[in-house]
Amino acid sequence: MSLLNDIPLTALHFYLTAPYACSYLPDLQARSQVATPAVLIGTPVYSELVQHGFRRSGAYTYRPHCDDCRACVPLRVPAEQFTASRSQRRAWAQHAHLQASLHPLLDSAEHYELYQRYQRARHPNGGMDNDDCESYQNFLLQSQVDSLLVEFREQGVLRMVSVIDLLSDGLSSVYTFYEPDLPRARFGVYNVLWQIELCRKLDLDFVYLGYWIKHSRKMAYKTGYRPAQGLIDGIWQPLGKEFITKDAHGNL
Repeated sequence: MSLLNDIPLTALHFYLTAPYACSYLPDLQARSQVATPAVLIGTPVYSELVQHGFRRSGAYTYRPHCDDCRACVPLRVPAEQFTASRSQRRAWAQHAHLQASLHPLLDSAEHYELYQRYQRARHPNGGMDNDDCESYQNFLLQSQVDSLLVEFREQGVLRMVSVIDLLSDGLSSVYTFYEPDLPRARFGVYNVLWQIELCRKLDLDFVYLGYWIKHSRKMAYKTGYRPAQGLIDGIWQPLGKEFITKDAHGNL
């Protein structure tokens, strides 16, 4: 049993939200199961919750719990078993010159400006493209667990920012945003590979990539990191070849 200052995991309460519009599959209603109180969810407790399919948004810890849909599959990559595809190796080489630096969660006008441009370019009309500074801070800079912020720069120019949670058995990729105006760049792919490499250096087992949704183009890429494991019917199990997703160029 996980403990946080001698507080058992069973001290948490779980409730279901009211139905709301699904962010990933059109015309569907979603619900979430939320763990509370947030003050009790430190790193040990959160690590166990992640193993059961939970994620966090700021201090809000949840997992999908929809009435008639099970499309959201928690996904993780075993770091030591991971083998990069040819396309992924090209992305790694393309951006190997980026300089990464690790920081505590920090509020930065430079980060926020990049976040706004990323949202407007990559997720227009998705709701987050109009996030004000307070919404951004609540989403990415509020954390009850061990978190870090990673800057990626190219000759001093900020290209990408990633927020990562440190778990007992791995890393949880919270969110990444990057320069959207370099169309040939493959920052997102490079970032996942960088996190897998960091996981190996820290001698941790898994990189948790959030939810995979087969029919959501925004989420489908995650099965391209092989081997991938999905939490299905409460059991982490390998996702077979039928789950492998190609990108828009036909690359794995």
